[in-house]
Amino acid sequence: MFTLEIDGVAIAVINGSEEVANDLFTCDGFKDDIQTMKSDGKVLWNGTSPLKIRPATEEETEIFEDALAEDDSEEDEPFEPDAHHAQASNDDEDEDGDEEDDADIVFLVDIDEDGGLDS
Repeated sequence: MFTLEIDGVAIAVINGSEEVANDLFTCDGFKDDIQTMKSDGKVLWNGTSPLKIRPATEEETEIFEDALAEDDSEEDEPFEPDAHHAQASNDDEDEDGDEEDDADIVFLVDIDEDGGLDS
């Protein structure tokens, strides 16, 4: 698992390889999203700060696993944990022509109601 860090703040964790994390966290669509998503009234990314991708810590991995477990246990109810979960897909194909696996992203910061991902 890998964590996206911006200006020293852990923003999100993804359950994929380093290559998948780099591809998804740096793709134009994700960057557009984190420039509009807000936490405590501030955008997650100002568009200029470096996007640091690093191995997730044990604590971040636990938050990720807890959020997915809660998501699975509440499939019939709206998902509103402290960490926000999103499904990401890399549309690129690997060398064999197969699409790469989907990855789950859990946001480690609270996302403002008006600054969430489109569902």
